[in-house]
Amino acid sequence: MALKPTDSQHALQILAGKSGRKRGHKFESELTNLINSRTFPAQANKLNSNVIKGDPAVLLISKALRYLNWEQCDNVTAIALGALATAEEGKKWLKVNGIAVKACKSDILLTLSKGTTVETVGVSVKQCYTRRPTNAQLYFTTATAFCRLLERNDIQVTENAIIALRQFCGDKGYRPLDEPEILRGRNTNPRRYFWEETQSRGRKELEKIMSSKQNEITKLLLQKAYPDDPFPPYLLIHKTRKLDEDEQEFALYDIDELVNLSREYSGFSTKLYTVRKGQYKDPVGIQHEAPRFGIIQMQRGGQKQHPTQLQFNLQAGYFYKI
Repeated sequence: MALKPTDSQHALQILAGKSGRKRGHKFESELTNLINSRTFPAQANKLNSNVIKGDPAVLLISKALRYLNWEQCDNVTAIALGALATAEEGKKWLKVNGIAVKACKSDILLTLSKGTTVETVGVSVKQCYTRRPTNAQLYFTTATAFCRLLERNDIQVTENAIIALRQFCGDKGYRPLDEPEILRGRNTNPRRYFWEETQSRGRKELEKIMSSKQNEITKLLLQKAYPDDPFPPYLLIHKTRKLDEDEQEFALYDIDELVNLSREYSGFSTKLYTVRKGQYKDPVGIQHEAPRFGIIQMQRGGQKQHPTQLQFNLQAGYFYKI
């Protein structure tokens, strides 16, 4: 559903969001066109690192061949799907291999053929257009929907955990604003509870789940945005940062590889921070805990149009750290 601006500043925020999404989809389209304009067959070039400078089409095809354990292929075709997620008008689905795709975590689909063998591989695409890498949004949902995602994939959560996560997000009925005794004398944000303030039993349960099921949850966030997604991604390509005009750098992973590298990087932890901007700045000496596991950071969305959403991001510059 298209957002309705509440004031001129909000309208500019919406336009900026649309511009960013269009720029991202432009990159997906350009990469798709580069792949479809190549001549084949193609060889599986050796990739000595996960972070490489070069032609993204060549790099991505090589990564796909390595993922399939193929030395070469006769042909590759690519379809860009990213715009499906933010389409506001016209047909919001298309057919791939006879399957109607309405929503898909993959931004590009590669279909590779070798003789009579045909394989389709989904690709998640991330991009950065600044000189220094920024964090990349990975998953945007509600507290309840995230818990349902876990349950659909055999990771059980109790009502206590759901309550703690709804407090963290600031869902109506779970805020300091909704509890006069707690609100009285509060000198930090009254619209949500910070991680360390959430219900203890539920918070400890969530921390235990994110520690013991880190690989499973990381993989879900990378692959499973939609319940009936026919083409979850098995590869990820990330444009790392803005370089000179004639030079491009990309990080390339298959999803299982990235999940394992993330776990090796770190387990569940919290990082202290202070709110220094906005309407509810923290008093001197106040700090909060930001939950994270591996290369994934977890936060309350806080945007004006979706303030209570739960947001998971890939840590800025993770590809240089793992």
